[in-house]
Amino acid sequence: MTQRSSGGVQVKNADVPWDEAFDSIAYLDHNYRDLQEEDAEILQIIRDHFGDHFRKQGVGPVSGIDVGAGVNLYPALTMLPWCDEITLFERSSSNVEYLDSQVDSYEENWDKFWTALCRKKAYRSLDVDPREKFRKVVKVEQGDLFELKRYEGRWSVGTMFFVAESMTASPGEFALGVERFMRCLAPGAPFAAAFMAHSQGYHAGEHFFPACDVGESDVYASLERFARDFKVRPLKSSARVRQGYKGMLVAHGWRRNSDVDIPVN
Repeated sequence: MTQRSSGGVQVKNADVPWDEAFDSIAYLDHNYRDLQEEDAEILQIIRDHFGDHFRKQGVGPVSGIDVGAGVNLYPALTMLPWCDEITLFERSSSNVEYLDSQVDSYEENWDKFWTALCRKKAYRSLDVDPREKFRKVVKVEQGDLFELKRYEGRWSVGTMFFVAESMTASPGEFALGVERFMRCLAPGAPFAAAFMAHSQGYHAGEHFFPACDVGESDVYASLERFARDFKVRPLKSSARVRQGYKGMLVAHGWRRNSDVDIPVN
């Protein structure tokens, strides 16, 4: 579950020049200009999870967060019908610049993702244009995932897609990243998270970025203390958006009312 540099030293999050090296537009062009098969499957899983939760709960508008938003708007779109506030929390300056440029009127490529969500009635029934709702409720906040500790219990629904395993090669930092995400959610909050399985790292433009080699059991273990009634599901799609990983995993469930101690075997 580790990745090491050629010198044998484990690459950690702080070792990576996120502001200087991450090519946001190259990453966007490769991953999100079109709706990939894997993302379509993820959207189906998450729209059903959130749609069923809020249909049963019947609650008023809530606050949502997408942790490590990058240049990906579709996690925020999955929360859009039920939120009067969505925070896109992101570290990289170039990613923040892109997100800021999308708030007033996001680009047309995201319409494919919204159309996929609208196969669920909850999304079709949104009483305003999604761009108008997005502009009213979404705000961008630059920050480090590890600093979310100060926001414990702040948000009522949350997403984290391809973040904890894609920011470090350290298993400890991977687990801490998942913990920070879960702890920023209020008790009972529905959540969704996606992970690259057994990723060996990835390119954003010319630069290569580290990843933590995690599988289904690793993701399950990272969530077990903080989540209830949750599932970790490998995607059925055999499509791959790039080389160097074995597939994608989607986790969804609810924040526990309190953390639990997991016995060590």
